Amino acid sequence: MAATKIQFLVALMAVAMVASAQLAEGTVTCGQVTSSLAPCLGYLTGRGGVTPGCCNGIRSLNGAARSTPDRQQACRCLKNLAGSVRGVNMGNAAGLPGKCGVNVGFPISNSVDCSRFVSKVFY
Repeated sequence: MAATKIQFLVALMAVAMVASAQLAEGTVTCGQVTSSLAPCLGYLTGRGGVTPGCCNGIRSLNGAARSTPDRQQACRCLKNLAGSVRGVNMGNAAGLPGKCGVNVGFPISNSVDCSRFVSKVFY
């Protein structure tokens, strides 16, 4: 019985270590992309300016997308988001990172091939 408890604890610790390692890698989700860009919606749809909250979201998202898979996922999420929100001005979207002093390392465009972008460029 004691051996079973020890095996269970070892297995639980292994699962916790794997889960924490995955969290440390920082997998970017589309929900994270959406919430980061929510303060930018007014600007993206031409109904407002770039706000500090918007730029904070852009910087936060750029910082979270550290690995190549994360950057590619963020790119795919951005494309999906742009296609699902009515009235997004793609010119505003393309210029938004620059207005916030951030280089995302790939062009913001509906036609971008997200699988081609593999590196991160920091400002």
